[in-house]
Amino acid sequence: MKKVIVIGGGPAGMIAAGNAAIKGNKVILIEKNEKLGKKLYITGKGRCNLTNASDPEELIKNTIGNPFFLYSAFYTFGSTQTMEFFENLGVKLKVERGNRVFPKSDKSSDIIKALDKFLRKTGVEVKLNTKVDDIIINNRKILGVSVKGEKILSADSVIIATGGLSYPATGSDGDGYKFAKKAGHLISALYPSLVPLRVSQKWCGELQGLSLKNISIEVKIGGKLVYKNFGEMMFTNSGVTGPLILSASRYITNRISEKPQIKIDLKPALSEKELDLRILGDFEKFINKTFKNSLNELLPQKLIPVIIKLSGINSDKRVNEITKVERKNICSLLKNLKLDVTGTNGFSDAVITCGGVCVDEIDPGTMKSKIISGLSFAGEVIDVDCFTGGFNLQAAFSTGYLAGENV
Repeated sequence: MKKVIVIGGGPAGMIAAGNAAIKGNKVILIEKNEKLGKKLYITGKGRCNLTNASDPEELIKNTIGNPFFLYSAFYTFGSTQTMEFFENLGVKLKVERGNRVFPKSDKSSDIIKALDKFLRKTGVEVKLNTKVDDIIINNRKILGVSVKGEKILSADSVIIATGGLSYPATGSDGDGYKFAKKAGHLISALYPSLVPLRVSQKWCGELQGLSLKNISIEVKIGGKLVYKNFGEMMFTNSGVTGPLILSASRYITNRISEKPQIKIDLKPALSEKELDLRILGDFEKFINKTFKNSLNELLPQKLIPVIIKLSGINSDKRVNEITKVERKNICSLLKNLKLDVTGTNGFSDAVITCGGVCVDEIDPGTMKSKIISGLSFAGEVIDVDCFTGGFNLQAAFSTGYLAGENV
């Protein structure tokens, strides 16, 4: 019986620990927090979007950072296996829009209870409120870990599943990168990803809380299109967030200095000509009204004062006095609402970390280090990241499964 230590009690660490125990190893799972799965509690706004009901090829398509590294992981333990795993532990699941999978109860705690049950069933020893200070290596072989307040814990294998830097309040402080560096691994640059963006336009603050559905955005950097999509976004006191913006941030977060620009099309279903006819129709309908009282059927109420201000047209001007040129300018504004990105909200609001332990130095079929014997990695600490929709958690489960299977 070999001794395995798993550092980190998140999704990757729990799957890795239980799987290593199934293989007949004595496994200790070490977690610095007072409970397991602290970050899992807040995923999907507390509902836990645990995977995406897609085939492995679709999972790979939705992986932005080093997708082909996860080929073996997704084909070995993909979304089908993940759903079966939780259902076998008594969790009833449901599939929502975009193939996103949630527990039927809408409670992330049910996923954590299931993982806890898995650990107990497989005989994993869990040490909570315990911080690993260092990993012990000699002659390019792992010997164990040193734990704060305790003597050195010896081990034949160590799996680092400490997460990244996102949501530091849940304990993600970058320890795993420190341990990997000590082992001689390269760490690619770390950036917050799937994160709200800050913009220079002050009027965004006036729209705080306003959600826009069925709009499209384009992101350009240096005049080059880097992202385009259709969906939903929301304004914040300092910028923008929501599904579209979080996905777009992955292409922006490491290029803020290049002054990215977002173009919002508020009416993507209409061409400028069709939109002009629509506005003309509204003006004829409200012919005796002022400009500020003529847009209620076209735009959300909260957005109207901002659009009027940006148009430069007097809000009290009668619509029958608005010129063709002014009307065309309104169309252009609604189809090309521009935002200049100045920064992000940082790791505190980031769903995931972009960057991590270099994948060239990890065996993609086993998650073992190519540098240090007995060392493996799983989850967000590795330089892989995906879009929202359950893909990142699936990557954690998939890599955790392989790491535990192959210690």
